[in-house]
Amino acid sequence: MSEELVILYEDNHIIVVMKPQNVASCGDESGDENLLDMIKEYLKVTYEKTGNVYVGLVHRLDRPTGGVMVYAKTSKAASRLSEQMREGDFEKKYLTVLCGTPEEERKTLVNYLKKNSVNNMVYLCPPTTDGAKLASLEYKVLESKGKYCLTEVCLHTGRSHQIRVQMSGIGNPVFGDMRYGGQNAQKGKLALWAYSLSFTHPVTKERLKFVVEPPKDEIPWKAFDVSKAIQFKKS
Repeated sequence: MSEELVILYEDNHIIVVMKPQNVASCGDESGDENLLDMIKEYLKVTYEKTGNVYVGLVHRLDRPTGGVMVYAKTSKAASRLSEQMREGDFEKKYLTVLCGTPEEERKTLVNYLKKNSVNNMVYLCPPTTDGAKLASLEYKVLESKGKYCLTEVCLHTGRSHQIRVQMSGIGNPVFGDMRYGGQNAQKGKLALWAYSLSFTHPVTKERLKFVVEPPKDEIPWKAFDVSKAIQFKKS
């Protein structure tokens, strides 16, 4: 494995890991290394398993996005976690650095999105458009610095490229997002990080929460005091 598997939590039912940026959540037509296969290989080697190793994909992060993910180690756990996803019991929060600062410090954005599978692009569209899907999120600006701002985003729906498209739609594209931000986005690694994941354990029913900050030595994260911003938000 070229990427090191960072495990945040593991028991007999689930495994919580940090997904590196630019690594796919699961296998795709590219055939590139992906997190699902990395976990399978880890379980196979660590527990000396033979044959196929079960790992259930419960949710996804887009390839350029890093952060916290949970995978299921049993089909029962996968089924229960997937049910939580459908019922909105998963709480997923992201940190992002936006170009510019939104006019409103805190706001809920509701749009309709449609994906073009030919070019893998997602577009804002009228609600009456064939194939349109509702997309809702809430953002909160944590810190502004010059031409950029550190922002927390809480997803209410889980659409492909949702944060990138909706934030670009109000004129504040994600730093490094050349696909949806154009020249306004600034070149660099996409500044989008799934930093907080909260859910109910599928067997013990304990409420679990995992927090992982983005790489603080990398541009543009290092321009902000991410730890302080998160703590200040809690108080």
